[in-house]
Amino acid sequence: MTLLDPLQIRRHFGQAAAGFDDVAVLAREAGKRLFESLDYLDDRQPEVILEVGCGTGHNAALLKKRWPRARVIALDSALPMLRQAKAQAGWWKPFQRVAGDAAQLPLADASVDLLVSNLCLPFVNDLADTLAGFRRVLKPDGLLLCSTYGSETLGELDYAFAQADTLPHVHPFAPIASFGDALMRAGFRDPVIDRDLFTLTYPDLPALMAELRALGYANARSDRRRTLTGRGRFAAATRAYEALRQADGRLPSTWEVLYAHAWAPAAGTPIRQQGQDIAAVPLSAIPIRRRQP
Repeated sequence: MTLLDPLQIRRHFGQAAAGFDDVAVLAREAGKRLFESLDYLDDRQPEVILEVGCGTGHNAALLKKRWPRARVIALDSALPMLRQAKAQAGWWKPFQRVAGDAAQLPLADASVDLLVSNLCLPFVNDLADTLAGFRRVLKPDGLLLCSTYGSETLGELDYAFAQADTLPHVHPFAPIASFGDALMRAGFRDPVIDRDLFTLTYPDLPALMAELRALGYANARSDRRRTLTGRGRFAAATRAYEALRQADGRLPSTWEVLYAHAWAPAAGTPIRQQGQDIAAVPLSAIPIRRRQP
């Protein structure tokens, strides 16, 4: 499995924080569509809500507005993003901002009623383990809403650079079958996955690359080229991409977004972590046989 460099990911998102809201059009649309699944909560009032990968706090603010009495925790690994989120939090009943890693959530077991994560999962190394961590902090029958990028994302860019370089320039994104399998292996019940395919267009390759950097999506693969791509390679990638130019004169860029909602199972159900089932059993449920003196 190709690993991503967590330090580079934090650095990229930190550098993108100040201007992120100006370019996060697709993230906003994905979040809007993801939030449609909040209706599955019916009339339930969640007491604790966690957003993993909160970015600048846009979605956390919406969650706090919807449930003003709930404790809303906005978690992100990039401190500059959390600083930007402070403005969204407001001063009247603000949401809580926490620095933390999506793969190692700093919360107690079974402490969250609703967990939301919009387009954070593409930047974790082990999808199934991360989802198992999500399940760990959810209360029994708690709701998970999450989205990620599918394997068709940035396919044109991946193709273009493959014609110019032997090293990869695009992150690996999970296909929809792997996403569903990871949810099942993490122990979630009744998962439902939806899919959207977006085509964004750009005047040229530099414009697309600039937007990726502005989003914090620069290459953070551990096997990435550690030196500059170079004019020759970039020119070769540009030529390959130019062959895909559309009739309207713009270059296409495909973004596949996968959405899922699923429920945490009953208490005591084993959690799948690193290939092993780990079950939590209360001490009161263990029969004790006492020896007669």
